[in-house]
Amino acid sequence: MTDLIILAMLLDGPKHGYRLKQDAGTISGQGELHNNLVYPLLRRFTANGWVTKKTVPGERGQNRQQYSLTALGRRTLLERLSAFTEQDARSWDDFHARVGFFSLLPADVCEQILSLRQAFLHTRDERFAGLQKTMDLGVYGAEVVGFMREQIEAELAWIRRLRRLNSQEERKES
Repeated sequence: MTDLIILAMLLDGPKHGYRLKQDAGTISGQGELHNNLVYPLLRRFTANGWVTKKTVPGERGQNRQQYSLTALGRRTLLERLSAFTEQDARSWDDFHARVGFFSLLPADVCEQILSLRQAFLHTRDERFAGLQKTMDLGVYGAEVVGFMREQIEAELAWIRRLRRLNSQEERKES
């Protein structure tokens, strides 16, 4: 997921590696990302032709590396964002990252992502309902399962809202 976030951070223009570490870390909720994560990804992106790198002067006289997304990098990012599987639908992070990039994706791809996540949530809720019926969860176990079911319902409501937004955006494009 970090690789998609870093590629997407370059959509609005060139950035220094340090800025990518900070911004991608903030988005992923991890704080500043470690050099050993970010720079190997940037080297791989450069080797694949997804990103270009150039040396530019820094504010204090030092040289800094600036990274830019190529046309191939943009296509690759969009392809990878569009490739969303049932396994991805199980991941809160994968789903939310895709939703964050819905403005880049076709409406039908957005709908497919929403449908896969919705199906996962319904299955999960059914399992929790089964636990509530067949197990003595105790006071706190029942609280946890009840809270998780409330979260599922809240996310299903959010998916309904996202669908409305998606159809509004689709009408604007037509």
